[in-house]
Amino acid sequence: MKQENDWDETCEIDDLPVSSVVAVLRPNRYGSLRDLPDDELADPAELEQQAIMQELGPILALPVKGRRQAFQPSVDESGKVEGAFGSVDFDRAGPEFDKARYKADRLREQLENVLIMLGIVKERLPGKAKYLVLKYLKMGFIELEDIASEDMRALAGLWLRARKLQQEIAELREVSRASRERRALAWLEA
Repeated sequence: MKQENDWDETCEIDDLPVSSVVAVLRPNRYGSLRDLPDDELADPAELEQQAIMQELGPILALPVKGRRQAFQPSVDESGKVEGAFGSVDFDRAGPEFDKARYKADRLREQLENVLIMLGIVKERLPGKAKYLVLKYLKMGFIELEDIASEDMRALAGLWLRARKLQQEIAELREVSRASRERRALAWLEA
């Protein structure tokens, strides 16, 4: 029989510390392997990163256009630039936003899309007749409405759109170049 005043060192009583003789065993919350020590198992953060890479890997593998700027300032959670790049002096010394160049870059993206569609439609048309039709269209012998074949008309329409975009891009690049030259001359004279 056990007396009530005897203290048992092997059991834990509500919120009382356990004796140093007894070790509390807590199972690993992520599980374990029989032949592998727990310290060699993957870290939970590493497992999470692997799961994210498995799900978002194809999206992250998509090609992106590079940035024009060599630096990338740090931005805080409110969207403000931190450090020296967020100063007024940096804003004054930095280049102005070039609207013409920005618009030319957006038109360049449109041109790439039109050229892709042009290649797709071009594959649908056999032979060299497509080149002859485009030559006559360029020379002004025929108009877009004169073309009877729908595929050939689509090819000619895309080709005209691509030429128009190329001309607009060239004009905008020239405006941007002239604007940069004016700013450089104004800065040298000041």
